[in-house]
Amino acid sequence: QVQLRESGGGLVQAGGSLRLSCAASGRTFSVYAMGWFRQAPGKEREFVAAMRWTGVSTYYADSVKGRFTISRDNTKNMVYLQMNSLKPEDTAVYYCAASLRILSTRSSEYDYWGQGTQVTVSS
Repeated sequence: QVQLRESGGGLVQAGGSLRLSCAASGRTFSVYAMGWFRQAPGKEREFVAAMRWTGVSTYYADSVKGRFTISRDNTKNMVYLQMNSLKPEDTAVYYCAASLRILSTRSSEYDYWGQGTQVTVSS
């Protein structure tokens, strides 16, 4: 069992930055990959970024590539999402997720989810 908890969301003006954190606990040794997803009101959940819990592979959605950076600190069981040059269209609830088997861009491939943290970007 893996527990995840996001933090760091808030209100920021367009062009600003936020750093989201995801604290993992429980059987973190079972985790293969961590991902960030977001969901705006009335919209489908969409992939943002993902990386291996160990190793160096990372993937980003085209909409955030060059602006967002996913990183980890295994000694602290933490995953981060640095969000720069934020745009109003980035407004959403952001979720971190853990996959036990695969590094994927699809939410259905992830086994555990955090509660989400709201990011609001004003124009």
